Amino acid sequence: MALIELRNLSKIYDLGEVKVEALRGVSLDINAGEFVALIGPSGSGKSTLMNTVGCLDRPTSGSYRLANEEVAGLDPDRLAQVRNRQIGFIFQNFNLLARTSALENVEVPLLYNPAIPRRDRRQRASDILGRVGLSDRLDHEPNQLSGGQQQRVAIARALINRPPILLCDEPTGNLDTRTSREIMAFFRELNEKEGLTVILVTHDLEVARRARRALVLIDGEVVVDTTDFTHASEVLQRRALDDAAQP
Repeated sequence: MALIELRNLSKIYDLGEVKVEALRGVSLDINAGEFVALIGPSGSGKSTLMNTVGCLDRPTSGSYRLANEEVAGLDPDRLAQVRNRQIGFIFQNFNLLARTSALENVEVPLLYNPAIPRRDRRQRASDILGRVGLSDRLDHEPNQLSGGQQQRVAIARALINRPPILLCDEPTGNLDTRTSREIMAFFRELNEKEGLTVILVTHDLEVARRARRALVLIDGEVVVDTTDFTHASEVLQRRALDDAAQP
């Protein structure tokens, strides 16, 4: 049984006079422990698919089963619980709280679990920051950290609740090449050594190649599902040429 099961998933944004079909009948399975890259041109539906998988957005129609639970129609409170306990999020812009220490930023997801006392929250946050190499930056605020260090704080925050799924939306987009490689190596380590299911949205094919499976989205549809990244690249290049040829 797959960890994530999507069946005929569609998402339509009603903009008044215009309706935008962001996802068109997407059906796919993602098993526990996979490392998947979602790639495609701008406006292809990558972020919409990730937001749907992350329970940040509801599909217009179709089925989404997460760990064998139908989540597409859950009420907001239950959906928030699913997000908090089962999914860790990492974003391009880090989304850290300003004027708040690294330790306090990492603690935030634990604040929604009253069963964890404050001392335990602090210890767990300190431990996870140590794992990402920031044990000497616990009291530093975001503006006192480099881009790579801020992303590591964001990774620690995403891992604090020990979720089985890590969703990464352009996580290297604001990082230099060397730091990007370090971050991707860490994702690969989490996937291989701890069995985390990692789903990565990226426009960068070199970043995508660190994953083991590629889903190519074009116009809201998954047109390629492959482990052959050369094939995925060729499909994207053909689409880019077609777009360039349009008047």
